[in-house]
Parts: sequence; structure tokens; C-alpha cells
Amino acid sequence: GSGKSTLLQIVCGIVQPSSGRVAAEGRIAALLELGAGFNPESTGRENVYVNGEILGLSRRDLERVFPSIEAFADIGDFIDRPVKEYSSGMYVRLAFATAIHVEPEILVVDEALAVGDAVFANRCIHKFEELRRRNVTVLFVSHDLGLVKRLSDRAIFMLQGRIAAEGSPSDVVNRYVGHVLEREKEATRATADELRS
Repeated sequence: GSGKSTLLQIVCGIVQPSSGRVAAEGRIAALLELGAGFNPESTGRENVYVNGEILGLSRRDLERVFPSIEAFADIGDFIDRPVKEYSSGMYVRLAFATAIHVEPEILVVDEALAVGDAVFANRCIHKFEELRRRNVTVLFVSHDLGLVKRLSDRAIFMLQGRIAAEGSPSDVVNRYVGHVLEREKEATRATADELRS
């Protein structure tokens, strides 16, 4: 409810801001909400090619990177099955593999690592670190505070559509945790007051 996902959609050009503007330079690959971007009736392979072409890759480029996408997603024969037959984990595996292999200059990710097993999540974390070393901008939203500290150079804590804190990941995470603890104290006081009255 703080506006994180909406902000990512604005960065990707999916939603227009009601005021202000966002300037992004470079190819943006996005992994937003589960179900967005892939045609459920098409196979995984077909969806990879269509998404790659939308992002400006040639057929030749896609043929070159497809084996890497297929290996990273690791969904076996399901690559040639309609996406509507995929589990949520399989869907995220293929969507993430596609997004990171289309050579983005900006990668936008909204809580994608919340779905999938630990092995895949670890593979994604290593890929994020590799992208960072290659100077790819990774803009991601996560409630996993450890992941924010591990992967981020800068962090923002959003509250009710506004930036409540911005800076080093440790400082911002500490501000967020402080805010959560304060809200819990207020709720406990309110409950105690109700019981007394």
C-alpha cells in the first residue's frame, strides 16, 4: 500500500505518473507481478522469443541466448508446454531467466524471489551480484531485509506513497525496523487502553 509496485510500473512505462516524470536510459527488463508479460496459451519457448523481440533483441540474438535462458530456468520439458500449465515457481523461473538474459541495462524486479525454492533463489542472488559487477542497474522491491542489505548499494523505505528514508541499506533497514517496532508498540498500547475502558 505504500506505492512500491506502482512506482516500478511507472519506471517501466506501464503506468503514467499523475505528476512529475521518470527518466530511464537504457533497455529495461522487468519482472513485476506473477502472470504479467507471458501469454498463458503459448509455450514457454514462444513466450521467451516474443518477450525478447519486444525488448528489441533480434531472432539471432534470441537463438544465441535461449540455451542459457533454458538452463537457468531449469524447467525441463515444460519449456515446450503452455505457460498456463506452469506452477507459480516454474513461471517465475522462466520469467526471471528471460529478464536477466536479454541484456538489460536496467532490471526491475518486484518481489520475484519470494516464489521458488532455495536453490533457485540462491542462483538468482548470484546473478544479481554478477549484474551489479557489470554495472547493470537493478531496481528491486523486497520485504526480505537481509536481501536488501546484501544486494543493494542504496535503499529507500517508502511509507504511504512517500520516501520515509533513503541512504545506505543498513541505515534504511534500521529505520524501517524502528518504524515497525513503533507501530507494534502503538497497537499494544491501544489494545491495553481498550481493555482498561
